[in-house]
Amino acid sequence: MKAFMKEFKEFISRGNVMDMAVGVIIGGAFTAIVTALTTSFINPLIALITGGVSIDENGNPVYIGGVFTINGVEFNYGAFISAVINFIIVALIIFLIVKGMNKVVKKKEAAPTTKDCPYCFEKVSLKATKCPHCASELEVK
Repeated sequence: MKAFMKEFKEFISRGNVMDMAVGVIIGGAFTAIVTALTTSFINPLIALITGGVSIDENGNPVYIGGVFTINGVEFNYGAFISAVINFIIVALIIFLIVKGMNKVVKKKEAAPTTKDCPYCFEKVSLKATKCPHCASELEVK
């Protein structure tokens, strides 16, 4: 049991797991914002353009044409279109965030400018032909 707990602790303390957890939490919160944006602003605009605003049994507006019925079966295509719009907005924002993060990571991963001397293991310039620490001849790559 101790080995299991130790392994679990190592797993959970990895940077990737924590980053993923933060991403999921922020993604959930962001989805709520996008849903509110779609419901409050985008759906009414589409309803104005298409001319479709319905009122449900509770008196709430149902946008984008709302619901149609065939043989007593209701098809709520307005809710489906709203969900698709939400998904597209969230996917676009996540794409832009990941693209931006990739640019930042690439800038941080600069090419190395030093190497280890094979004789004294001190850092020397990649262009060095002689180690300044032990005076050994170095291979230039």
